[in-house]
Amino acid sequence: MPERVTRRLARDLPELLSDEELSWAVEVDVDPVTAGRHNTRDILASTRERMDHHHWDLAICLTDLPVRANGRPVVAEADRDRDVAVVSLPALGGTQVYRRSKQVMLQMVDELTGRDGGGENRYGLDSKFARILAPVQRQEHDGEHEADVRYTTTRRRGRLRLLSGMVRSNEPAQLVFGLRSALAAAVATSAFGLSSSTIWQIGDQLGAFRQVIAAVLSVALLVGWMILAHGLWEERRGNSENDRDQVLLYNTSTVATLTIGIGVMYVGLFVVNLVVALFLVPPNLLASSLGHPADFTRYLALAWGFTTMGVVAGALGSSLESDQAVRQAAYGYREEQRRREQER
Repeated sequence: MPERVTRRLARDLPELLSDEELSWAVEVDVDPVTAGRHNTRDILASTRERMDHHHWDLAICLTDLPVRANGRPVVAEADRDRDVAVVSLPALGGTQVYRRSKQVMLQMVDELTGRDGGGENRYGLDSKFARILAPVQRQEHDGEHEADVRYTTTRRRGRLRLLSGMVRSNEPAQLVFGLRSALAAAVATSAFGLSSSTIWQIGDQLGAFRQVIAAVLSVALLVGWMILAHGLWEERRGNSENDRDQVLLYNTSTVATLTIGIGVMYVGLFVVNLVVALFLVPPNLLASSLGHPADFTRYLALAWGFTTMGVVAGALGSSLESDQAVRQAAYGYREEQRRREQER
């Protein structure tokens, strides 16, 4: 995601920045910065190295690593002395990522160059709507190991935005395409349910409430199975409060990513099963098996039962996936790289 956002920004920023005195050129360099770096000091140092290598005037790094300072999510930091800055995309939230990243990038350019008074014009970062959701606060520092300017959000509301950004970076909707064995097991079991009149009758007897409970439990079963079978639960590596909060964030984002991804798979499989049932099962055949007239709601119940069975079977199918395949499906590139480095 950072690469996609950056390349789009590279097309738009020159026009937004250029004026009568200066014209701007924006170049993109995709560099796999070490995933184990969780503080901006190291990221800024690495960004400065890339800047010297390319002979740029300024360098701003966009990363999908979640960064925090003093318990607050860090949106961006700027080091004026070294002409570098870093922007953490997860801290911008899970929606309108491009618009928000453009606002922050323009602000970072102002900070590094002193354009328009530096931090005075915030490009909508301090709008009324932003202050309600998760206000962005600007802080200046003069410490030896601190960036000159830091933009952070609040602890509670900012953490929710950070969490949604972490889930967005993992792209949960793409999860199903990486779990081929689980998807194959789910489809095969659904096909078996379609051919069994006994399954039709069971689905017909379950009320709507039980069907919803069964669907939720099937998704929860597959989420829990994947976490346990493939070691996706992160353990604390220290006793500090920061370590505890960091692990909580990562584990929560993992559960949310898997739940959304498997939920998307459930909905997609349900639609396919409904279409297949409508096409292959005539109303008179369904009515004779159920013992009463079959309307559209009976087909919905039928497809719901097939799908729930399929997702439960998908839990067994996911056991056939390798740990690496599951992590590649469940996480964004940087998060998957970070977990690999932790295991070394």
